[in-house]
Amino acid sequence: MLNSPLGPFPSVSRLYGRVWTGGPQAVIRYYEVQPPEREPIPICAVARLGLGQLRKKPESKPGTAILEFSSAAIYIVNAFR
Repeated sequence: MLNSPLGPFPSVSRLYGRVWTGGPQAVIRYYEVQPPEREPIPICAVARLGLGQLRKKPESKPGTAILEFSSAAIYIVNAFR
């Protein structure tokens, strides 16, 4: 869920996508956003933090990602047409 508005999407919009945990950092990609009381809208976005991106903590077990922070910035990479 968005913590703050992102362009035309209000802060209570839900993001849907996939999380990959098989490397030194987690990769989170979003494929659609669902604003309240509206149909889902296709997007292409990624979750990011500063230079460390979403680096996993050493205690992360295989198939999991323990991260330092519970939120990240969302960057819309490209809009579907």
